[in-house]
Amino acid sequence: MTVSQILNSVAVLFICVSRASSLDTFIAAVYEHAVILPNATPVPVSPEEALAVMNRNLDLLEGAVTSASKQGAHIIVTPEDGIYGFNFSRESIYPYLEDIPDPQVNWIPCDNPDRFGHTPVQHRLSCLAKDNSIYVVANIGDKKSCNASDPQCPPDGRYQYNTDVVFDSKGKLVARYHKQNLFLNEDQFNAPKEPEVVTFNTTFGKFGIFTCFDILFHDPAVTLVSDSHVDTILFPTGWMNVLPHLSAIEFHSAWAMGMKVNFLAANLHYPLKKMTGSGIYAPDSPRAFHYDMKTEKGKLLLAQLDSHPHPTPVVNWASYASGVKAHSMGNQEFTGIVFFDEFSFLELKGIGGNYTVCQRDLCCHLSYKMSEKRSDEVYALGAFDGLHTVEGSYYLQICTLLKCKTTDLDTCGDSVDTASTRFEMFSLSGTFGTQYVFPEVLLSEIQLAPGEFQVSSDGRLFSLKPTSGPVLTVTLFGRLYEKDSAPNALPDLTAQALRSSYLKCY
Repeated sequence: MTVSQILNSVAVLFICVSRASSLDTFIAAVYEHAVILPNATPVPVSPEEALAVMNRNLDLLEGAVTSASKQGAHIIVTPEDGIYGFNFSRESIYPYLEDIPDPQVNWIPCDNPDRFGHTPVQHRLSCLAKDNSIYVVANIGDKKSCNASDPQCPPDGRYQYNTDVVFDSKGKLVARYHKQNLFLNEDQFNAPKEPEVVTFNTTFGKFGIFTCFDILFHDPAVTLVSDSHVDTILFPTGWMNVLPHLSAIEFHSAWAMGMKVNFLAANLHYPLKKMTGSGIYAPDSPRAFHYDMKTEKGKLLLAQLDSHPHPTPVVNWASYASGVKAHSMGNQEFTGIVFFDEFSFLELKGIGGNYTVCQRDLCCHLSYKMSEKRSDEVYALGAFDGLHTVEGSYYLQICTLLKCKTTDLDTCGDSVDTASTRFEMFSLSGTFGTQYVFPEVLLSEIQLAPGEFQVSSDGRLFSLKPTSGPVLTVTLFGRLYEKDSAPNALPDLTAQALRSSYLKCY
């Protein structure tokens, strides 16, 4: 056999082995964790007290990891702040932090726990992954010393980061991500100087990771998909639900569909702060989701996903709407407030019809038919085209069909979680100036509608069948990232008011 024949044989063997070791599907797990909070204290606790709190949470996470592994899961995602909770100052969080090295150091903490100092949490997470042969995704705090040679070094001489870590099935640290877009009450943490685009490869696809509030911004969230071409996003979050458009399961499932990736979202479970809503989402539909405001229990979800989601047609979000002749409704428009933004609305007055409402450059078109026109419920078609500047600064274009809280039109846009009206059909479209549009359908009692709607290549969000439950909202949520202003542009009075009512994320 010649050298070239030998090389060819080796190449063929390598390809065969690679294909045999790669998986077309995998089982994903997410755990909605009922976090145990430390006692509130104005001064930092001892490292021993901090570790005791973290170990109590890790005991619960260990149960979820073990259960997921026994059910065949390849990877499990746990929530943001799931190991120590929230409501910290910069000083009080410090005992909970560890120095987390760059994954390039090739480290298995379970085998060598003292290589980078005292790292008991990383050691335990590594052993959980190794002992259960499963990838473990967790959120902890990272600390990095700095000095006067760094002009951005904080006065206390250290950077503190909200950090996601990933340990592979052998316990090796394979990913570390520092959260870029911090929320209002995250003064205890620093943002990295530049957004980090963190990916890692497995036999069941390419993964990217970011945290909570990051999802509303271009970097690193969109970059991971558009430039790094990941198959699956890992998303630890502490998400406080805000209706009608930013409930966790509603928006996260829509982001997966809009970006055409798998999305594994693990939320905290803390109903007192409206924190619930986790899911395993494929680009075509949710595979598993959980929303529970009634109990105080955590929840483990598992579902099978394609390792490499099948490509779907590119959507031209303005195509259909741009060709629709606007339906004249006279002077019946009114304004309403949705999460501090002023929408233009039209009341849906018949059991069916065609409506158009416009604001600035956005015109929204709706065709619909209700199962019945109830006298005790009012629905409206709304449009918003503008810069949202409350808990962050980001430009939105939104077309929405929503239920008003009462029959008073002034309540259109208020938070409401129950409805009685079902729709036989709906078709919603808009003249969007962006390719980043996320389609939402939310039913009464905060339920999703998998398999009941579809997005066409010309930009219509339409029903495939009569809705299985009463409708809360049908929405096209668009983001114009290029029109965002400075990241921290917050109206002082509004921001102060929000700080007293919002914890983290939403």
